[in-house]
Amino acid sequence: MAALILILLLALILGGAGFAVHILWWIAVIVAVLWLLGFVFRSAGTGGTRGRWYRW
Repeated sequence: MAALILILLLALILGGAGFAVHILWWIAVIVAVLWLLGFVFRSAGTGGTRGRWYRW
């Protein structure tokens, strides 16, 4: 009985971790797309040079 509970608990933990990793991959893809779009749509800086699109 204890082995069955351990197997079910392990399956629950691994299933939850797989779901979390899947969500993190989607977040990483969205951030990468926004980062690349920042390079495309950045505004021109002073002197005609292209400036940074972030503040820091």
